[in-house]
Amino acid sequence: MHDEQQRPEHGPLSGFTVGVTAARRADELGALLQRRGATVVHAPALRIVPLADDGELLTATKELVDNAPDVVVATTAIGFRGWVEAADGWGLGEELLERLQSVELLARGPKVKGAVRAQGLTEEWSPSSESMAEVLDRLLEEGVDGRRIAVQLHGEPLPGFVESLRAAGAEVVLVPVYRWMPPEDIGPVDRLLDAALTRGLDAITFTSAPAAASLLSRAEERGLRAEFLATLHHDVLPACVGPVTALPLQALGIDTVQPERFRLGPLVQLLCQELPGRARVLPVAGRQVEIRGHAVLVDGSLRPVPPAGMSLLRALARRPGWVVARAELLRALPGSGRDEHAVETAMARLRTALGAPKLIQTVVKRGYRLALDPAADAKYADA
Repeated sequence: MHDEQQRPEHGPLSGFTVGVTAARRADELGALLQRRGATVVHAPALRIVPLADDGELLTATKELVDNAPDVVVATTAIGFRGWVEAADGWGLGEELLERLQSVELLARGPKVKGAVRAQGLTEEWSPSSESMAEVLDRLLEEGVDGRRIAVQLHGEPLPGFVESLRAAGAEVVLVPVYRWMPPEDIGPVDRLLDAALTRGLDAITFTSAPAAASLLSRAEERGLRAEFLATLHHDVLPACVGPVTALPLQALGIDTVQPERFRLGPLVQLLCQELPGRARVLPVAGRQVEIRGHAVLVDGSLRPVPPAGMSLLRALARRPGWVVARAELLRALPGSGRDEHAVETAMARLRTALGAPKLIQTVVKRGYRLALDPAADAKYADA
Protein backbone atom coordinates (compact mmCIF):
# COMPACT_ATOMS: atom_id res chain seq x y z
CA MET A 1 0.00 0.00 0.00
CA HIS A 2 2.83 2.33 0.93
CA ASP A 3 4.48 1.69 -2.47
CA GLU A 4 1.26 2.62 -4.26
CA GLN A 5 1.21 5.98 -2.48
CA GLN A 6 4.80 6.61 -3.48
CA ARG A 7 4.07 5.76 -7.13
CA PRO A 8 0.71 7.30 -8.09
CA GLU A 9 -0.86 5.78 -11.20
CA HIS A 10 -1.50 9.20 -12.67
CA GLY A 11 0.67 12.02 -13.99
CA PRO A 12 0.56 15.67 -12.85
CA LEU A 13 -1.72 16.50 -15.81
CA SER A 14 -4.01 13.47 -15.56
CA GLY A 15 -7.64 14.54 -15.67
CA PHE A 16 -6.83 17.76 -17.53
CA THR A 17 -7.42 18.55 -21.22
CA VAL A 18 -4.95 20.83 -23.01
CA GLY A 19 -5.42 22.47 -26.42
CA VAL A 20 -2.40 22.71 -28.75
CA THR A 21 -2.54 25.40 -31.46
CA ALA A 22 0.93 24.85 -32.93
CA ALA A 23 1.39 23.93 -36.60
CA ARG A 24 5.05 22.93 -36.28
CA ARG A 25 6.36 20.70 -33.49
CA ALA A 26 2.79 19.97 -32.38
CA ASP A 27 3.60 16.24 -32.12
CA GLU A 28 6.52 16.98 -29.81
CA LEU A 29 4.45 19.25 -27.58
CA GLY A 30 1.53 16.80 -27.59
CA ALA A 31 3.81 13.91 -26.60
CA LEU A 32 5.30 15.92 -23.71
CA LEU A 33 1.80 16.71 -22.42
CA GLN A 34 0.47 13.15 -22.86
CA ARG A 35 3.51 11.70 -21.10
CA ARG A 36 2.40 13.67 -18.05
CA GLY A 37 -1.17 12.39 -18.29
CA ALA A 38 -2.95 15.17 -20.19
CA THR A 39 -5.61 14.62 -22.82
CA VAL A 40 -4.56 16.67 -25.86
CA VAL A 41 -6.81 18.42 -28.37
CA HIS A 42 -4.75 19.43 -31.43
CA ALA A 43 -6.00 22.22 -33.65
CA PRO A 44 -3.29 23.84 -35.80
CA ALA A 45 -4.36 27.48 -36.00
CA LEU A 46 -2.06 28.12 -38.98
CA ARG A 47 -0.68 26.59 -42.12
CA ILE A 48 2.63 27.57 -43.63
CA VAL A 49 2.95 28.52 -47.29
CA PRO A 50 6.15 29.54 -49.12
CA LEU A 51 6.47 33.12 -50.31
CA ALA A 52 6.55 33.40 -54.09
CA ASP A 53 7.27 37.08 -54.58
CA ASP A 54 6.98 38.95 -51.35
CA GLY A 55 7.91 42.49 -50.41
CA GLU A 56 8.73 41.52 -46.82
CA LEU A 57 11.39 39.02 -47.90
CA LEU A 58 12.78 41.52 -50.44
CA THR A 59 13.05 44.21 -47.75
CA ALA A 60 14.78 41.85 -45.31
CA THR A 61 17.21 40.69 -48.04
CA LYS A 62 18.11 44.27 -49.06
CA GLU A 63 18.63 45.22 -45.41
CA LEU A 64 21.06 42.34 -44.87
CA VAL A 65 22.94 43.09 -48.10
CA ASP A 66 23.29 46.77 -47.12
CA ASN A 67 23.94 46.23 -43.43
CA ALA A 68 25.78 43.00 -42.60
CA PRO A 69 24.62 41.00 -39.57
CA ASP A 70 27.09 39.28 -37.25
CA VAL A 71 25.37 35.90 -37.53
CA VAL A 72 22.95 34.27 -39.99
CA VAL A 73 21.00 31.19 -38.89
CA ALA A 74 19.79 28.97 -41.77
CA THR A 75 16.97 26.80 -40.44
CA THR A 76 15.63 24.70 -43.36
CA ALA A 77 17.16 23.47 -46.61
CA ILE A 78 14.08 24.30 -48.68
CA GLY A 79 13.79 27.71 -47.04
CA PHE A 80 17.45 28.58 -47.59
CA ARG A 81 17.29 27.52 -51.25
CA GLY A 82 14.06 29.48 -51.70
CA TRP A 83 15.68 32.57 -50.23
CA VAL A 84 18.66 32.44 -52.58
CA GLU A 85 16.39 31.74 -55.59
CA ALA A 86 14.16 34.70 -54.69
CA ALA A 87 17.23 36.94 -54.32
CA ASP A 88 18.44 35.77 -57.77
CA GLY A 89 15.06 36.77 -59.19
CA TRP A 90 15.48 40.27 -57.75
CA GLY A 91 19.05 40.55 -59.07
CA LEU A 92 20.46 40.35 -55.53
CA GLY A 93 21.65 36.73 -55.58
CA GLU A 94 25.39 37.40 -55.94
CA GLU A 95 25.35 40.20 -53.37
CA LEU A 96 23.49 38.02 -50.87
CA LEU A 97 25.94 35.10 -51.27
CA GLU A 98 28.86 37.50 -50.96
CA ARG A 99 27.39 38.85 -47.74
CA LEU A 100 26.77 35.34 -46.36
CA GLN A 101 30.43 34.45 -46.99
CA SER A 102 31.55 37.21 -44.64
CA VAL A 103 29.34 36.42 -41.62
CA GLU A 104 29.13 33.64 -39.03
CA LEU A 105 26.76 31.21 -40.76
CA LEU A 106 25.06 28.55 -38.62
CA ALA A 107 23.14 25.69 -40.30
CA ARG A 108 20.48 23.70 -38.42
CA GLY A 109 21.53 20.15 -39.20
CA PRO A 110 22.91 18.11 -42.12
CA LYS A 111 20.19 18.93 -44.71
CA VAL A 112 20.61 22.66 -44.24
CA LYS A 113 24.39 22.24 -44.32
CA GLY A 114 23.99 20.53 -47.71
CA ALA A 115 21.89 23.44 -49.03
CA VAL A 116 24.43 25.96 -47.73
CA ARG A 117 27.37 24.15 -49.37
CA ALA A 118 25.47 23.74 -52.65
CA GLN A 119 25.59 27.55 -52.88
CA GLY A 120 29.40 27.53 -52.50
CA LEU A 121 29.22 28.64 -48.86
CA THR A 122 30.69 27.07 -45.74
CA GLU A 123 28.88 27.02 -42.45
CA GLU A 124 30.78 27.92 -39.30
CA TRP A 125 28.95 25.28 -37.27
CA SER A 126 26.03 22.86 -37.48
CA PRO A 127 24.53 20.53 -34.85
CA SER A 128 24.26 16.88 -35.84
CA SER A 129 20.84 16.67 -34.17
CA GLU A 130 18.98 19.24 -36.34
CA SER A 131 18.04 20.87 -33.04
CA MET A 132 17.34 24.59 -32.96
CA ALA A 133 17.67 24.34 -29.18
CA GLU A 134 21.34 23.39 -29.70
CA VAL A 135 21.81 26.34 -32.05
CA LEU A 136 20.28 28.62 -29.41
CA ASP A 137 22.49 27.18 -26.66
CA ARG A 138 25.60 27.78 -28.75
CA LEU A 139 24.64 31.38 -29.50
CA LEU A 140 23.84 32.14 -25.86
CA GLU A 141 27.14 30.54 -24.75
CA GLU A 142 29.04 32.71 -27.26
CA GLY A 143 27.19 35.75 -25.95
CA VAL A 144 24.78 37.72 -28.14
CA ASP A 145 24.49 41.05 -26.34
CA GLY A 146 24.75 43.83 -28.93
CA ARG A 147 25.10 41.37 -31.84
CA ARG A 148 22.88 41.44 -34.92
CA ILE A 149 21.49 38.00 -35.77
CA ALA A 150 19.48 37.19 -38.90
CA VAL A 151 17.17 34.16 -38.63
CA GLN A 152 15.76 32.56 -41.79
CA LEU A 153 12.30 31.63 -40.57
CA HIS A 154 10.84 28.22 -41.29
CA GLY A 155 7.19 28.98 -40.82
CA GLU A 156 5.95 29.17 -37.27
CA PRO A 157 9.07 30.22 -35.34
CA LEU A 158 10.75 27.79 -33.01
CA PRO A 159 9.06 28.43 -29.66
CA GLY A 160 11.14 30.92 -27.71
CA PHE A 161 14.13 31.05 -30.10
CA VAL A 162 13.81 34.72 -31.10
CA GLU A 163 12.55 35.70 -27.64
CA SER A 164 15.55 34.11 -25.91
CA LEU A 165 18.00 35.91 -28.22
CA ARG A 166 16.28 39.28 -27.70
CA ALA A 167 16.14 38.74 -23.94
CA ALA A 168 19.93 38.16 -24.00
CA GLY A 169 20.48 41.52 -25.76
CA ALA A 170 20.64 40.54 -29.45
CA GLU A 171 19.10 42.52 -32.30
CA VAL A 172 17.18 39.90 -34.31
CA VAL A 173 16.38 40.36 -38.00
CA LEU A 174 13.73 37.96 -39.32
CA VAL A 175 13.98 36.62 -42.86
CA PRO A 176 10.45 35.34 -43.65
CA VAL A 177 10.70 32.73 -46.39
CA TYR A 178 7.22 31.46 -45.50
CA ARG A 179 3.91 33.09 -44.68
CA TRP A 180 1.30 32.05 -42.13
CA MET A 181 -2.22 31.48 -43.41
CA PRO A 182 -5.39 30.15 -41.77
CA PRO A 183 -5.59 26.33 -41.89
CA GLU A 184 -7.26 24.78 -44.94
CA ASP A 185 -9.46 22.69 -42.62
CA ILE A 186 -10.94 25.04 -40.02
CA GLY A 187 -12.86 22.15 -38.36
CA PRO A 188 -10.29 21.36 -35.62
CA VAL A 189 -10.01 25.06 -34.70
CA ASP A 190 -13.80 25.33 -34.38
CA ARG A 191 -13.88 22.18 -32.24
CA LEU A 192 -11.15 23.66 -30.01
CA LEU A 193 -13.16 26.88 -29.58
CA ASP A 194 -16.34 24.93 -28.83
CA ALA A 195 -14.48 22.79 -26.27
CA ALA A 196 -13.11 25.93 -24.58
CA LEU A 197 -16.58 27.49 -24.36
CA THR A 198 -18.16 24.36 -22.85
CA ARG A 199 -15.37 23.82 -20.27
CA GLY A 200 -14.05 20.87 -22.24
CA LEU A 201 -10.54 22.40 -22.01
CA ASP A 202 -8.48 23.36 -18.99
CA ALA A 203 -5.67 25.15 -20.85
CA ILE A 204 -4.66 26.26 -24.34
CA THR A 205 -0.99 26.43 -25.32
CA PHE A 206 0.39 29.01 -27.75
CA THR A 207 3.88 28.76 -29.25
CA SER A 208 3.64 31.71 -31.66
CA ALA A 209 1.89 35.07 -31.80
CA PRO A 210 0.38 34.33 -35.25
CA ALA A 211 -1.32 31.19 -33.87
CA ALA A 212 -2.83 33.20 -31.00
CA ALA A 213 -3.98 35.92 -33.41
CA SER A 214 -5.45 33.31 -35.78
CA LEU A 215 -7.52 31.66 -33.03
CA LEU A 216 -8.83 35.05 -31.85
CA SER A 217 -9.68 35.97 -35.43
CA ARG A 218 -11.67 32.76 -35.90
CA ALA A 219 -13.58 33.37 -32.67
CA GLU A 220 -14.48 36.82 -33.96
CA GLU A 221 -15.62 35.44 -37.34
CA ARG A 222 -18.01 33.13 -35.50
CA GLY A 223 -19.33 35.93 -33.28
CA LEU A 224 -17.79 34.26 -30.22
CA ARG A 225 -14.95 36.65 -29.37
CA ALA A 226 -16.44 38.18 -26.20
CA GLU A 227 -17.49 34.74 -24.93
CA PHE A 228 -14.09 33.23 -25.75
CA LEU A 229 -12.21 36.07 -24.02
CA ALA A 230 -14.42 35.63 -20.93
CA THR A 231 -13.54 31.92 -20.95
CA LEU A 232 -9.81 32.72 -21.07
CA HIS A 233 -10.31 35.14 -18.17
CA HIS A 234 -12.06 32.63 -15.92
CA ASP A 235 -12.06 28.97 -16.95
CA VAL A 236 -9.35 28.10 -19.50
CA LEU A 237 -5.71 28.88 -18.75
CA PRO A 238 -3.82 30.48 -21.69
CA ALA A 239 -0.18 29.32 -21.56
CA CYS A 240 2.32 31.03 -23.88
CA VAL A 241 5.90 30.00 -24.56
CA GLY A 242 7.10 33.59 -24.11
CA PRO A 243 6.16 37.29 -24.03
CA VAL A 244 6.19 37.86 -27.80
CA THR A 245 3.77 34.95 -28.27
CA ALA A 246 1.48 36.44 -25.61
CA LEU A 247 1.18 39.90 -27.23
CA PRO A 248 -2.09 39.32 -29.20
CA LEU A 249 -3.76 38.06 -26.00
CA GLN A 250 -2.33 40.72 -23.71
CA ALA A 251 -3.47 43.43 -26.13
CA LEU A 252 -7.03 42.29 -25.29
CA GLY A 253 -6.44 42.27 -21.53
CA ILE A 254 -5.91 38.51 -21.22
CA ASP A 255 -3.36 37.47 -18.59
CA THR A 256 -1.23 34.52 -19.62
CA VAL A 257 1.29 32.29 -17.88
CA GLN A 258 4.78 31.91 -19.36
CA PRO A 259 7.82 29.85 -18.35
CA GLU A 260 11.06 31.57 -17.39
CA ARG A 261 12.87 29.72 -20.19
CA PHE A 262 11.10 30.09 -23.55
CA ARG A 263 11.05 26.39 -24.50
CA LEU A 264 8.47 23.62 -24.90
CA GLY A 265 9.78 21.59 -21.94
CA PRO A 266 9.50 24.45 -19.42
CA LEU A 267 6.07 25.34 -20.88
CA VAL A 268 4.84 21.82 -20.07
CA GLN A 269 6.45 21.93 -16.61
CA LEU A 270 4.64 25.20 -15.94
CA LEU A 271 1.30 23.56 -16.77
CA CYS A 272 2.20 20.70 -14.42
CA GLN A 273 2.34 23.27 -11.60
CA GLU A 274 -0.47 25.60 -12.65
CA LEU A 275 -3.31 23.21 -13.51
CA PRO A 276 -3.21 21.06 -10.34
CA GLY A 277 -2.89 24.34 -8.40
CA ARG A 278 -6.21 25.51 -9.88
CA ALA A 279 -8.06 22.29 -8.99
CA ARG A 280 -10.61 22.39 -6.16
CA VAL A 281 -9.58 20.20 -3.20
CA LEU A 282 -12.24 19.37 -0.56
CA PRO A 283 -12.43 17.06 2.48
CA VAL A 284 -15.57 15.01 1.78
CA ALA A 285 -16.88 12.01 3.77
CA GLY A 286 -13.46 11.37 5.27
CA ARG A 287 -11.75 11.46 1.88
CA GLN A 288 -9.72 14.05 0.01
CA VAL A 289 -11.47 14.95 -3.23
CA GLU A 290 -9.61 16.92 -5.94
CA ILE A 291 -11.81 18.10 -8.81
CA ARG A 292 -9.91 18.27 -12.12
CA GLY A 293 -11.12 18.98 -15.65
CA HIS A 294 -12.61 15.59 -16.62
CA ALA A 295 -11.61 13.45 -13.66
CA VAL A 296 -11.53 13.45 -9.86
CA LEU A 297 -8.78 12.31 -7.52
CA VAL A 298 -10.34 10.49 -4.56
CA ASP A 299 -7.59 9.99 -1.96
CA GLY A 300 -5.07 10.18 -4.80
CA SER A 301 -6.84 7.62 -7.00
CA LEU A 302 -7.80 8.94 -10.45
CA ARG A 303 -11.49 8.51 -11.31
CA PRO A 304 -12.55 9.63 -14.82
CA VAL A 305 -16.02 11.26 -14.77
CA PRO A 306 -18.39 11.80 -17.76
CA PRO A 307 -19.10 15.44 -18.76
CA ALA A 308 -22.62 15.47 -17.27
CA GLY A 309 -21.24 14.18 -13.96
CA MET A 310 -18.52 16.85 -13.91
CA SER A 311 -21.18 19.53 -14.45
CA LEU A 312 -23.13 18.25 -11.44
CA LEU A 313 -20.02 17.93 -9.29
CA ARG A 314 -18.92 21.50 -10.08
CA ALA A 315 -22.39 22.79 -9.21
CA LEU A 316 -22.23 20.97 -5.84
CA ALA A 317 -18.65 22.12 -5.19
CA ARG A 318 -19.51 25.79 -5.72
CA ARG A 319 -21.31 25.59 -2.34
CA PRO A 320 -19.75 22.59 -0.61
CA GLY A 321 -21.91 21.13 2.13
CA TRP A 322 -24.99 23.07 1.06
CA VAL A 323 -28.04 21.41 -0.48
CA VAL A 324 -28.36 22.15 -4.21
CA ALA A 325 -31.89 21.77 -5.58
CA ARG A 326 -32.63 19.39 -8.46
CA ALA A 327 -33.88 22.30 -10.58
CA GLU A 328 -30.56 24.10 -10.18
CA LEU A 329 -28.62 20.93 -10.98
CA LEU A 330 -30.80 20.43 -14.05
CA ARG A 331 -29.77 23.88 -15.31
CA ALA A 332 -26.13 22.88 -14.83
CA LEU A 333 -26.55 19.80 -17.05
CA PRO A 334 -25.65 20.49 -20.71
CA GLY A 335 -28.66 20.07 -23.03
CA SER A 336 -30.79 18.20 -20.48
CA GLY A 337 -34.17 19.80 -21.18
CA ARG A 338 -36.75 20.02 -18.39
CA ASP A 339 -36.91 16.47 -17.02
CA GLU A 340 -35.45 16.33 -13.50
CA HIS A 341 -35.08 12.57 -13.99
CA ALA A 342 -31.97 13.47 -16.06
CA VAL A 343 -30.37 14.72 -12.82
CA GLU A 344 -31.02 11.38 -11.06
CA THR A 345 -29.56 9.44 -13.99
CA ALA A 346 -26.44 11.63 -14.21
CA MET A 347 -26.07 11.56 -10.41
CA ALA A 348 -26.16 7.76 -10.35
CA ARG A 349 -23.43 7.65 -13.01
CA LEU A 350 -21.39 10.25 -11.12
CA ARG A 351 -21.53 8.22 -7.91
CA THR A 352 -20.48 5.08 -9.79
CA ALA A 353 -17.60 6.96 -11.46
CA LEU A 354 -16.37 8.31 -8.10
CA GLY A 355 -16.37 4.80 -6.64
CA ALA A 356 -17.49 6.21 -3.27
CA PRO A 357 -21.28 6.71 -3.15
CA LYS A 358 -21.22 8.43 0.27
CA LEU A 359 -19.41 11.48 -1.12
CA ILE A 360 -22.75 12.85 -2.34
CA GLN A 361 -25.80 12.76 -0.07
CA THR A 362 -29.39 12.75 -1.25
CA VAL A 363 -31.54 15.15 0.79
CA VAL A 364 -35.13 13.91 0.39
CA LYS A 365 -37.42 16.30 -1.52
CA ARG A 366 -34.71 18.97 -1.57
CA GLY A 367 -31.75 17.89 -3.71
CA TYR A 368 -28.17 16.78 -3.17
CA ARG A 369 -25.13 17.93 -1.22
CA LEU A 370 -21.44 17.11 -0.98
CA ALA A 371 -20.91 15.33 2.33
CA LEU A 372 -18.36 17.88 3.52
CA ASP A 373 -16.45 16.81 6.65
CA PRO A 374 -17.87 18.51 9.78
CA ALA A 375 -14.52 20.17 10.57
CA ALA A 376 -14.61 21.88 7.19
CA ASP A 377 -18.21 23.11 7.49
CA ALA A 378 -17.31 26.36 9.23
CA LYS A 379 -14.74 27.20 6.55
CA TYR A 380 -17.33 26.91 3.76
CA ALA A 381 -20.39 28.17 5.66
CA ASP A 382 -20.33 31.52 3.87
CA ALA A 383 -19.16 30.18 0.51
